[in-house]
Amino acid sequence: MKVVLFCGGRGTRIREYAENVPKPMIPLGSQPILRHVMQYYSDFGHDDFILCLGYKANTIKDFFLNSRPQTFSDCIVSGDGKVELLGQVQSNWRISLIDTGIWRNIGERLWAVREQLRGERMFIANYSDGLTDVDLDDMVAQFEASGKLACFLAVRPPLTYHLADIEPDGSVSQFRSSETSDIWINGGYFLLRGEIFDYMQEKEELVLEPFTRLIADNMLMAYKHEGFWRSMDTLRDWQVLEEMVERGDMPWTQQARTNKRTAIKMVTAP
Repeated sequence: MKVVLFCGGRGTRIREYAENVPKPMIPLGSQPILRHVMQYYSDFGHDDFILCLGYKANTIKDFFLNSRPQTFSDCIVSGDGKVELLGQVQSNWRISLIDTGIWRNIGERLWAVREQLRGERMFIANYSDGLTDVDLDDMVAQFEASGKLACFLAVRPPLTYHLADIEPDGSVSQFRSSETSDIWINGGYFLLRGEIFDYMQEKEELVLEPFTRLIADNMLMAYKHEGFWRSMDTLRDWQVLEEMVERGDMPWTQQARTNKRTAIKMVTAP
């Protein structure tokens, strides 16, 4: 499937870092978060990317036009300048770099690349600012079986608030942790069928008017995920993710998912 990545926002909530770089290009470890997201999809076999550019589009274009495989792989450099790559590197990515304008919202960016998606029965879309360990294959399988036209990843917000249940007279009946509440939010990982464009009009935000029409026709589903998910909305979010990378704790990677499956099998084995 083709993967549409929305890379045009200004990242105003993380402006302390993103003033001079597009939000998807903020680095986590040795590579930008955008490349972490792309590698996640590539691990599931989806290597055809459409990048919807906007704010500082040339920065993202320069990154992909000038980066070399050895930048993201262990390598051996010989005295004659020959470079031998060690380990796995991406080699078959197809990346369409489409400038969709600076001030457009997500829906407008998707509308702007609809010609690149013509004929696609189904495609993926992503905000490009969050990471997860969700089993994409299972998400796709459930979406296909549902017959719906759109699916979004539903996750629990990483809140640390205490929620109060308040009666009409002001009495408090209960205090509870936000972690135990039944609150779900849009995690920014989407699966969409080509018919989504029949529900869209120019200048509309994707999850407002079009999704409202889908809900009215019972054509929108949520895939609930209780595992790891973290968006990079604020400087604090970036610090949390950066600390995870520094510790080698990266649950969104293929290796981490493999290790998790192995551990589960060992625990459940008779």
